[in-house]
Amino acid sequence: MNRKSESEINRILQTYGNMLYRTAYLLLGNPHDVQDVLQEVLLRYMEKAPAFTSSDHEKAWLLRVTSNCCKDCLRFRKRHSYIELEQIQEYFPAPEDRHLFQELYALPTKWKTILLLHYFEGYPIKEIAEITGLSESAVKKRLQRARDALKLELTT
Repeated sequence: MNRKSESEINRILQTYGNMLYRTAYLLLGNPHDVQDVLQEVLLRYMEKAPAFTSSDHEKAWLLRVTSNCCKDCLRFRKRHSYIELEQIQEYFPAPEDRHLFQELYALPTKWKTILLLHYFEGYPIKEIAEITGLSESAVKKRLQRARDALKLELTT
């Protein structure tokens, strides 16, 4: 397979980087998503290793791939809505509430999931075990460890 060299990637970034960034930012409006899209565009460029007949052909290909990746990103966003961490923190006006949220967020995912299901969604341990596929004793242990970790962090 004919892969692109590092010097060709650098040339693409020097020549078209700003244009591709502006295009993606205009379509997405989020610098984090733009970075992901541009990374995907460069990966496709490296993997496909297309042969271009001219610089205009190369530019058009890069713009088309950028546009398609942006559309994919927008479709994903539409299907998988989310709230950014900064927006969630705005709902906690008191500094101690923000601190608690930050400590909750810092816990391992396996503990956060159990805490969320138990305290925020109101599921009993038996149902949490069914939802997560864990045994009831594993759910109880994770709940205990999460509480202990929070207690330790909040008392120090």
